[in-house]
Amino acid sequence: MTTFRALVRSRVSPERFAHIERVVDLALRVGEANRFTSEDLARVELAALLHDAARDLDDAELLRLAPPENTVESDHPLSVHGRAGRRLAEQWGVTDETVLEAIEGHVFGVPLTNKVGAAVYVADVCEPGRGVNQDLRELALTDLAAAYRRAVAVKVDYLRRSGKDVHPATLAAYESL
Repeated sequence: MTTFRALVRSRVSPERFAHIERVVDLALRVGEANRFTSEDLARVELAALLHDAARDLDDAELLRLAPPENTVESDHPLSVHGRAGRRLAEQWGVTDETVLEAIEGHVFGVPLTNKVGAAVYVADVCEPGRGVNQDLRELALTDLAAAYRRAVAVKVDYLRRSGKDVHPATLAAYESL
């Protein structure tokens, strides 16, 4: 874990790294509260640590690592940072598909069956440093599935109200829930 921590720290701003550490902490608390196995807690820790590894890359590097698959991604290169983060994790030797799916899916959503991904997704949107979604944080500590459903719905509602494009994968996650 120390090697991954150093790799991530070297690629993101100090502010982003502080966010990542808060996501790791909260995702682990969510996993513990929802009785994850020790194996799944290790997966949560790794996925949360790596989830924003590509977040501070410039647009050209993001699109090199994760070529756009639709107009939302072409128009908003930052939207591919989850998939780009997955590529970095793969380059660094991560092979666990649950972890890789959680890293990629922290932007658009994961299948509800990926509880590791759900914990990272929820922790990312409601970590204390964001100053929002405290209700989601509290719910996640008692019912992760309900918190995840609400987090995806909140994201879709926010994007629609803001007049922003909703990524097809986010819509698919929303509709599956």
